[in-house]
Amino acid sequence: MNYYIILIIFISYSAVLFGVSLLTARKAGNKAYFLGNRQSPWPVVAYGMVGASLSGVTFISIPGWVGSSSFTYLMVVFGYLAGYLVITFVLLPLYYKLNLTSIYTYLQQRFGFFSHKTGAFFFIISRLIGASFRMFLVINVLQLFVFDHIGVPFWVSVLLFLFLITVYSFKGGIKTIVWTDMLQTTFMLASMFIIINIILKQTGYSLLEMINMADEQGLSRILETDWKHDRFYLKQFFSGMFITIVMTGLDQDMMQKNLSCRSLKDAQKNMISLGFILIPVNLLFLFLGALLYLYAAHFGIDHPRLSDELFPTLAFNHFGVFAGVIFFVGLIAAAYSSADSAITALTTSLSIDFLNLEEKRNLTEIKQIKLRYVLHFFITSLVFLTIVLFSLINNQAVIAMLFTIAGYTYGPLLGLFAFGLSSKAAIHDRYVPLIAILSPVLCYVLSQNSELLLWGYKFGFELLILNGLLTYAGLWIIRKPQQQTT
Repeated sequence: MNYYIILIIFISYSAVLFGVSLLTARKAGNKAYFLGNRQSPWPVVAYGMVGASLSGVTFISIPGWVGSSSFTYLMVVFGYLAGYLVITFVLLPLYYKLNLTSIYTYLQQRFGFFSHKTGAFFFIISRLIGASFRMFLVINVLQLFVFDHIGVPFWVSVLLFLFLITVYSFKGGIKTIVWTDMLQTTFMLASMFIIINIILKQTGYSLLEMINMADEQGLSRILETDWKHDRFYLKQFFSGMFITIVMTGLDQDMMQKNLSCRSLKDAQKNMISLGFILIPVNLLFLFLGALLYLYAAHFGIDHPRLSDELFPTLAFNHFGVFAGVIFFVGLIAAAYSSADSAITALTTSLSIDFLNLEEKRNLTEIKQIKLRYVLHFFITSLVFLTIVLFSLINNQAVIAMLFTIAGYTYGPLLGLFAFGLSSKAAIHDRYVPLIAILSPVLCYVLSQNSELLLWGYKFGFELLILNGLLTYAGLWIIRKPQQQTT
């Protein structure tokens, strides 16, 4: 596929988003940036969050992952639904009751200053890494199929991508992103359906024949029944449940969109709808992955070194120009959908949790907006550095690395919120940062030696649960037995 076509598509798509931004960001102040003035229609939020939840990781990494893990990821997705129910009926009522802008201010009210800053810090680290990984996937495709051909270095490609995201999101924030997410979800899902149809036509097989072939070759196996295996189905289910609780329910990025809804009831409708929608959508991406491997086998195409490169390699080099265009539109839609909201959420957390922007009564609205602009560009700079560093070490499927790192960085958040919601005990707040650092360290040591210590047991994504339990135990140790919060 001609790389000039890819570049034109990229620029044209970005121009469409700029147009949406101009329409939605007019007269947008900090309230619109942070919470969309709490006027976002819940069906729009729910539909747009499909794209934000999936991102470029789902679009590329999950199909490529089928070759090594079959459909075992589906048990994680079933766990997602359980997690969304917890968010719907436990966390959202709490956030709306306290009228929060940043969800980490709950930790300030429940425990104190250090707990608040620790929770916000771990979110910033978690989302910074997660968003950078997701963006890396797309930028790397651009680099391989466009910019390498014209001699543009990787860091310049990263800079261009982040510049375009910043230009359309820095003013309107959530007010803009709610609507651009809806547009991007549409492009991403449409791309998937079109490419599945193209594969079926080019191979000459029917949908039912492909399903049977995937089953015969073991590509569609869902349950791993060996309890020692890192993809044991119960581990996958409960890992998915807690991944959703922390990466959605305890994540400012995802919750900021829910808090922009008009009421708690609307936000709950959004969460439940999203939970059920994601099951068939993820199943389709897994099926797409099986089709990619069957297509490669049918035409004798060698697999690339990294599984994440399988989909783009086939789309650009084997499916034809039209399929390449469709793939790229879906890819950049998925990338933009997660990247813009992540930068906005990180800016919100830095503004509210560390600089107390809402409480600076001595600053006029205009000065507050200017300060928020500076923070937005600062966060973008951190994302740029993280992506460039990640490009130097990437050697595996991004989704596997993403969930593994999430287990270490989101674990303290899980422990903090779980202790706060399940106990009325007060704690020695000044020791919370120490607990939040020690828990991931102990978790890492145990995971590295688990086969020796636990009769061959290998940790998978349930590292997150272990980390949360260690944090919870640490908080119990530093509790004040004679004092209770009211």
